[in-house]
Amino acid sequence: MAASSIGLSRFLETETPAVSVALDPLNVNALIGEITDDLNDTSNAPDLDALLAKAESALGFDLADARLYSLIGEIKYRQGEKDQAYEFFDQARKLSKTEIHALQKSIGRSIETGDLPKAVGEIDILLRRWPDQFPEIAEGLPTILSNPGGYQAVLGAIKAGAPWRGRLLIALGNTPVGLEFAERLLLDLRESSAPPSSNELASVISGYIRRKEYQPAYRLFLFTLSDEERKLGGYIFNHTFKPVRSGKPFDWQLRDQSGLEITFATSQDTAEGEGGATVRFLNTPVRNIALQQYIALPSGSYKISMIASARNLKLPKDLFWAVRCEGPGGEIARFNIPEGTYTRQNLTQDFSIGPLACPIQLLTLQTAAITGSWRFRYVGTLVMHKLNIERL
Repeated sequence: MAASSIGLSRFLETETPAVSVALDPLNVNALIGEITDDLNDTSNAPDLDALLAKAESALGFDLADARLYSLIGEIKYRQGEKDQAYEFFDQARKLSKTEIHALQKSIGRSIETGDLPKAVGEIDILLRRWPDQFPEIAEGLPTILSNPGGYQAVLGAIKAGAPWRGRLLIALGNTPVGLEFAERLLLDLRESSAPPSSNELASVISGYIRRKEYQPAYRLFLFTLSDEERKLGGYIFNHTFKPVRSGKPFDWQLRDQSGLEITFATSQDTAEGEGGATVRFLNTPVRNIALQQYIALPSGSYKISMIASARNLKLPKDLFWAVRCEGPGGEIARFNIPEGTYTRQNLTQDFSIGPLACPIQLLTLQTAAITGSWRFRYVGTLVMHKLNIERL
């Protein structure tokens, strides 16, 4: 009978710890769950003295359980005995460096006392063991980063490969204050042994664009280009469509879309010896944007030109490159692509950007189809060898 009670107590310790304790008073897991539930009960004020007596008596059964010391520390903390509380939290961490409640309390204390390097070290331990705690930690990171010592501690942690580095940069990219810290971290990481990844750069650049801060977005893109990427620069980045897409907004962004396939290749990778972007239409309707890139053209006159080849290209509705002002300006230029079969045809068109505010533009390849009617099926292959924009 005793064995049955113990087994049932183990089964119930998570969902109904009070019942589990009644079945087996020596079940420490259930006792911890019961005390924790009482402390977290917002509808009733807990009897702290009674809970303290329970927790202290449980130590007689398991002196090495860090959770018990952490619970006693929390009770002492609520009773106003903070010095004693932190002694218990410290003891809990001696037994288990990753005891979550003691870690959280220690982080809060380190921030309160201004020991931000220690707080960052504890945050690193917490997030390595408990990554789901990141949203709660993220709220306080801008405060830590605003302190020179805190900033250097965070920079050191992400240089050393902290697994929460990517989530940190994404979170910072979602707030105006955080964006400045994210950019600074990325720039400081450039010369380190752990330089920023394309995904990290893309998330912060996109954060600036979402907030319509276009100049900082473009500046960050330029300042973080590698030596190889700089060779692809120009008004259009990677204008020969080399297969090196980074996912950054000022680089080619390719959307998954039914009805067509787009591949990038160099001349060495193709049987015909012709590199570029190959668009193969699959005899179905095609709507919306297939390929795009943000560009930054100052006001002035320009020429857009493309060298392209086509094979049996049938376009029931226009296929074109569009240059749009990102904002109220709307479409600035539309550059239509002819159908048919041709080889390395040179296509050009002039356009201009007025003196009114148009800080950034979006260059898109798209069709004029509005509906997905099967009467408008796109067929054939287009190879775009080069796409240039030159200032006149």
